Amino acid sequence: MLKSKYAFVFCSVILLIGAFSFINANENSKYEELKYSHNRNPIDSGEYFIGAKLCNGCHGYDSTHLANLDANGNDVNVYDDWRSTMMANSARDPFFHAKVSHEITVNPSHAIDLQIKCLDCHAPMGTYTAFYHGASSYTLDDLFADTLGIEGVSCMSCHTIGTSGLGNMFSGAIPYDTTKKIFGPFINPFAGPMQLYVGMTPTFSTHMSTSAVCSPCHTLQTHTADLSGNLTGGIFVEQATYHEYLNSNFPSQQIYCQSCHMPQLEDQVIIANQILALTGRSPFNLHQFAGANYFMLNLLKANKTYLGIQVPDPYFDSTLLYTSKNLTENSVSIVLNQDSLNSDTSYFSIQLTNKTGHKFPSGYPSRRAVVQFVVLKENGDTLFKSGIFGSNYEVNNLTAPFEKHHDIIKMQTQTQIYEMIMGDVNNNKTTVLERAANLLKDNRLVPAGFTTSHYAYDTVKIDNDALADIDFNKNTSGIQGNGKDIVHYHIPSNGYSGIVNVYAKIYYQSVPPGWLQEMFSFSTALIDTFKSMYQAADKTPFLCVSSELLNIQLPSGTGSNLDGNSIIVFPSPASNGIISIKGNGIESYEIYSSDGKLILKAVAKNPSLVSGIQLPDQSGIYFIKIKSTAAVVVKKIMRL
Repeated sequence: MLKSKYAFVFCSVILLIGAFSFINANENSKYEELKYSHNRNPIDSGEYFIGAKLCNGCHGYDSTHLANLDANGNDVNVYDDWRSTMMANSARDPFFHAKVSHEITVNPSHAIDLQIKCLDCHAPMGTYTAFYHGASSYTLDDLFADTLGIEGVSCMSCHTIGTSGLGNMFSGAIPYDTTKKIFGPFINPFAGPMQLYVGMTPTFSTHMSTSAVCSPCHTLQTHTADLSGNLTGGIFVEQATYHEYLNSNFPSQQIYCQSCHMPQLEDQVIIANQILALTGRSPFNLHQFAGANYFMLNLLKANKTYLGIQVPDPYFDSTLLYTSKNLTENSVSIVLNQDSLNSDTSYFSIQLTNKTGHKFPSGYPSRRAVVQFVVLKENGDTLFKSGIFGSNYEVNNLTAPFEKHHDIIKMQTQTQIYEMIMGDVNNNKTTVLERAANLLKDNRLVPAGFTTSHYAYDTVKIDNDALADIDFNKNTSGIQGNGKDIVHYHIPSNGYSGIVNVYAKIYYQSVPPGWLQEMFSFSTALIDTFKSMYQAADKTPFLCVSSELLNIQLPSGTGSNLDGNSIIVFPSPASNGIISIKGNGIESYEIYSSDGKLILKAVAKNPSLVSGIQLPDQSGIYFIKIKSTAAVVVKKIMRL
């Protein structure tokens, strides 16, 4: 299991509610000015850490247009990429404040210990410096008067992490090196300017390019309290992104956290301004830190003045673009298949593949992915719908207390939701982190290579329903590790025998409404502030990927079961664009582009094998609609 530095561990910062008791309505603006000020003096910042603004002098925008540029002359300076990310704003996140206000209201006697532990990761420079000076605690009151702490996960929060115990220290136990070294990935760094200007020595170290440097904060465990606030001695793994990564194919393929969240340029980049002797360095990691929290980035941007975030909108727009790209291109893929048809039921399946090196979704346990499946008649009327959002962006018809994992969906009241659900000591659903005692649900998509026999599985378990699903992370032989799940849909025709169009979509929500119900039942200054921001925010779920099957002819009458599984199209993918159809009683076939345009229509000359079918030269997805004496099926094929 995981190691812990303090008794209480949380991924959210805890704020003492008592700090607000003396504030009346006329004092709020003055308090907010203090709370979010950028003008407070740092706590002896030169001793271990320096603020990012000092780093900006060399590693920010170069007005001479000589440094921090890619090969095409685009500005890639690390300071501006970082400043609008969730990392930079980890100590200013209002949801984070509200959630810890909720926790402190539920268990006020644990306030100090909880704040210490949470600020270890959300404000690591402030926490570490305070304890260096002999403080017995570091609270939000301290944070709001500390420019180092309020910077969140800043430059030196990562670049001063040493190697001692790295990869075996979690839950905010960060092995900082205290010898005034700045670790980086480049051999033989030019040390003089940094030593002169900021008193730090740039030092090459391979650990900065590994996932282990992310591990101290991206695996967290909590100590369970019962409903009276008493510690039970139990431990609950709240999030374990690093251990999910270890239980994947990514380490063996030398793919690291930085590979996706800090994508590399092979360009020769001069990494500091105004130093003419410097030559370009490669590869260069962009400091985009794109994750999946598109919703919160928008909320921060909309409320940046109140939150004291002095970052122009274009920088947030860039981070939102990077995050959008990460969700749409790097998170999950979808394949929608028509399996078979008969006179009263249509059989479809959705194959989802996790493309990340950890679970999807991962991280804070509020996050979820929702599968939406809709079948429309030719006139646009709905024949079947699952995973539909209501006006408040909650999924309609959810089963209380939570939606279980589904292998087969037959009713419109069922929805496949990939998520983690925590249970308290009585096995009732809870969103109070300190009350988490049992795992009620975790069917989040696991990464390729994930197995239940891995040494880290005890920190990254999946629930029993998903384990029993024969195609959740298993191939047809039952072997684990493909990182996929197949959801089967059995759609009643209800007497309809015309054309249908089928649509499948995967939506992502980082802060779904259901997660907030328990917190919003309380009223504190921070909860109420976030509630106002949340109610005004765009809560539209983020569309990650989609797929569709168009112009499907449903059969009529009481004919025999029309089994499309006996008809195959091969090879897939088709490297040269030439495919064949094999089956029984093949009569005709049609080829459609991915947008539903008819490309080819032909009669089969051989009812058991049609070979030499030439797809268009353009690579992409194509659909083959095949009519046989027993079935009308649609197959999807990829042209390389």
